[in-house]
Amino acid sequence: MKTLIVDDDFASRLLLQTVLSKYGECHIAADGREAVEAFRAAQEQGPGYDLICMDIMMPRMDGQAAVREIRELETARGTHASAAVKIMMTTALDDMKTVFASFKELCDAYIVKPVDANLLLGHLRSFKLIQ
Repeated sequence: MKTLIVDDDFASRLLLQTVLSKYGECHIAADGREAVEAFRAAQEQGPGYDLICMDIMMPRMDGQAAVREIRELETARGTHASAAVKIMMTTALDDMKTVFASFKELCDAYIVKPVDANLLLGHLRSFKLIQ
């Protein structure tokens, strides 16, 4: 599993990297703009990401805008929805408006911080990324 962890908070990135590195390669981005560039580069250079863990509140480009751009890149490449990267929002925001807006941008799951490792792994199992 190849994962992109996107968060401007070091402690959040470290927690996700600690849990997810057991299952494969992890890359880091500190904001949405870096995430879009990392996603684009991975698409162009070979196997793309299997999973993106995306915070929402970040500088330069927020997570929802980054998800929108990533989905647009997939559409432009003709990526079928079944082959699209799984995107999990990992954020402190828990209001329904934000949750619905994230799913509208086509995220696959939503976890409120602090991230519960068991919940995270449960989503990965449901995505069939791990067993």
